[in-house]
Amino acid sequence: WTCPVQRKTKPAPTRIDAVGGRDWVVTVHDGPVAALGRLDGATEGETKLGALDAGDIVRLRRRIGHIRRALALQRVAFAALGRPEMELNDTFGKPWPGLTERLDRTLDAVENLRELLLGTFDIHMGRAARDANDVMKRLTLVSALFLPGLVLTGVMGMSFPLPFFEVADHFWIVVGAMAALALTVLFMARWRGWL
Repeated sequence: WTCPVQRKTKPAPTRIDAVGGRDWVVTVHDGPVAALGRLDGATEGETKLGALDAGDIVRLRRRIGHIRRALALQRVAFAALGRPEMELNDTFGKPWPGLTERLDRTLDAVENLRELLLGTFDIHMGRAARDANDVMKRLTLVSALFLPGLVLTGVMGMSFPLPFFEVADHFWIVVGAMAALALTVLFMARWRGWL
């Protein structure tokens, strides 16, 4: 990637090698690069980058809707002001050609902004769904860890005479079986990539 750098005489491209990962970026370049300094200054400290939540997105969407409706209502008036017959005399002035085209461009820009905001909302909802899925996956795993032990406890808690129940040391065998089942479920979950 090359970035123009302001030198004493004229701008010249500077080679920048960049390597990045989650929450880090390393750049290698010859001398200071003004663009990187501006980027670092804009993102340093507490920033509002990525701070939109669902409430902010809904408020912005409503505000864009109000602006869009207010502009759309003016289309008839703007079309009338742009017609040649509006030039009645010098008192009213000359018509404004291109006025409706400017309004249409403004409406298109507002519509584009609305679409971008809807895309942001979709991304936010996708992240929320992913987070909910992660929580449900953890809860399911915890349930799967304890379920075999609960079944074993229920079976061992039945009151019917068996020689197995008469030996007190068999309690530790049952506890060991519960732990082994839980570890087996945990190992299978890790092996399948669920953790």
